[in-house]
Amino acid sequence: MPENNSILEKLDGLESRFEEVSTLITDPDVIADQSRYVKLTKEWKDLGDIMEARKDYLACLNSIKEAKDILTNENDADMKEMAREELQENETLQPQIEEKIKMLLVPKDPEDAKNVQMEIRAGAGGDEAALFAGDLFNMYKRYSDTKGWNLSITDISEGAVGGYKEIDFVISGADVYGTMKYESGVHRVQRVPSTESQGRMQTSAATVAVLPEADKFEVNINEGNIKWDTFRSSGAGGQNVNKVESGVRLRYPWKNPNTGEVEEILIECTETRDQPKNKERALSRLYTFIHDREHQKYVDDIASRRKSLVSTGDRSAKIRTYNFPQGRVTDHRIGLTLYKLDKIMNGDIQEIIDACIAADQAARRGRTECPRNGPAGPASAVRRAPRPAGGFSWPLK
Repeated sequence: MPENNSILEKLDGLESRFEEVSTLITDPDVIADQSRYVKLTKEWKDLGDIMEARKDYLACLNSIKEAKDILTNENDADMKEMAREELQENETLQPQIEEKIKMLLVPKDPEDAKNVQMEIRAGAGGDEAALFAGDLFNMYKRYSDTKGWNLSITDISEGAVGGYKEIDFVISGADVYGTMKYESGVHRVQRVPSTESQGRMQTSAATVAVLPEADKFEVNINEGNIKWDTFRSSGAGGQNVNKVESGVRLRYPWKNPNTGEVEEILIECTETRDQPKNKERALSRLYTFIHDREHQKYVDDIASRRKSLVSTGDRSAKIRTYNFPQGRVTDHRIGLTLYKLDKIMNGDIQEIIDACIAADQAARRGRTECPRNGPAGPASAVRRAPRPAGGFSWPLK
C-alpha cells in the first residue's frame, strides 16, 4: 500500500466493518430481526460501493508505481513508451477516483432510502398554472418509469381547462427521497399558454413538496426510568384488598416535546387484586398518555415541514425556470442552465438531479465550488458557478 495516503487509511478502517457486516447479514438471528436486517443490508450495500471504489483506487496506484518503475529501470524504448501512456492514463484517472471516493464517504441522510409523498400545487397564473402542474406531474411520472419506481396517485383536483389545481402521489422504490428531495420548491414556467388567444407570453408557477414517507409513529419509553411504588388498595373487593399491596403507582420523567422541559407523570392503578396486572394497566396508561401528547407534535412537525418546502407559490421564490421559447431550463440554486427543455419535460431530469447532488455533497465536504460534468456547449448546456438563490442553502437539510 502506498505510504502516507490518507484516503487509503480511511478505506482500510471501513474494510473491517464491511467484512463484519457481510458476516452479520448471513446470521439467522439477524435475519429473523427484520428491522435490523434491513438496516445492515443497506449498510452492506453502501460499504460495498466504497470497497469497489477502493479496489479501483488500489489498481490505479499500483499501475502508476509500476509505470514509474519501468521508466526508471527499463532500457527498451517500446516498453518505456507503453509505460508513459499507462502513467498518463492513470495519473488522469487518480483524481477522478479520489473524487468519487470522497463523495461516497460523505455521510448520507438516513431518510434518503425512504419512499416519498409528493404534492404539486398550481400557484400564481390561474389556468396556465394548473396546466403547468399537470406537465410537472407527467415529467415526474416518466422519470419514475425510467427508474423502475412505482407511482400511485392519492388525491387529485383537476383544473378547469386541464392539468391539476393540486395532485398528491406516492413514489416507492430504491433511494427515492435521496433523489427527489431536490425537487421541492417553486417551479416557474415562461411560455405562451394554450389558453392565450393574443399570443402573449405568460409567467406562471407551481409548487412541489417532497416529503419522506413518515415512519410509523411510535412511543419510546425507557422503562428503566420508571419508579414504582406499591400500596394497599382501599374500598370494596373482599378481605384481600386492604391486606396486600396490590395497588401500584408509577412516576416517569417525560420530556415535553413542545416546551423541552422534563415533567413527572404520575399514574396509579388499583383496578384489580393482582399487582402484576395493575402494573401492566398502569404502564398501558402511560403509553396512551404520552402517545396523545406526542402524536400531535408529530403531526404538526410534518405540516410545518411541508409548509417550509412549498413557500407561497409566488413566482419570485422560484428554484427553477422552464423557458419554452428558448428551450431552456435553469436551476437557480446551482446556476445550471440546460438547453434541452423537450427532453426534460419528457422525464429526462437526471442531469439536473446529479448536479444538485454534487453541489449538496460538495457543500457537505466544506467546498465552495460545484463539480462540473464535462464540457458545456450552447447546443446542450451552460454551467455557471453555483450560488444560493431565494434563501436556498447547501447542504440541503
